[in-house]
Amino acid sequence: MTTQETHSGSCLCGGVRFTVTGPLGKVIYCHCSQCRKQTGHFYAGTNVPDAALLLEGGGNVAWYASSEAAKRGFCRICGSTLFWKAHDVGYISVLAGSLDLPTGLQAARHDFVADKGDYYSIDDGLPQNDTFPQR
Repeated sequence: MTTQETHSGSCLCGGVRFTVTGPLGKVIYCHCSQCRKQTGHFYAGTNVPDAALLLEGGGNVAWYASSEAAKRGFCRICGSTLFWKAHDVGYISVLAGSLDLPTGLQAARHDFVADKGDYYSIDDGLPQNDTFPQR
């Protein structure tokens, strides 16, 4: 986790801005087909408690119910992918690329590598899971 107490971020056009108070979790890379199709590559996100996220321009966030388990948030103006939210959990995943620098983030692992695109390799030495690891 990062030690910085406050992090800010936004979409591309600035119509959605947010602040995260408290430490950020490590980055999880997701290579599932939904994440690849939504972002154009693979997803890189950090989980934060719901209560730690303060939105400005929240009316510009559109939510897409991508599955029975989760929804995905993006800016309705510029289309920037911003959030992934599982139903009935107390945290939200924030896309690492939407955070302003410096983030101090570190990566933890790759999930759904069995579904990854065929045009790249994963060779960073991080743990790889064919699906989502059981807890």
